[in-house]
Amino acid sequence: MKLNQILKVAVIPVMAVFSCLSISNTALADYLNSEGTGGDYRYELWSSDDNSNYYLKIWLREVIQESNAYKTTKNFTSSREALIYFDCNYAGKNLPECHQ
Repeated sequence: MKLNQILKVAVIPVMAVFSCLSISNTALADYLNSEGTGGDYRYELWSSDDNSNYYLKIWLREVIQESNAYKTTKNFTSSREALIYFDCNYAGKNLPECHQ
């Protein structure tokens, strides 16, 4: 087999697989819904593309937001649940939901 034929047989299928993988990862992107601050912290609220899961990225207020020095929380089923978690655990608010 010539080198060109080998490259066509090997490279084209591999590139097709990588294209499919990158398309599926792009389709399942997370989206930034909101951001804010509370106490000594700031947050970004992210959701899955179908809004079935939400999570927070939390930084100390004085840390540069573009840095990797953030904490990612567990997944929540609603944005309200995620923001209550932030208010109770980081912003220092004394909400009724904090005591449940």
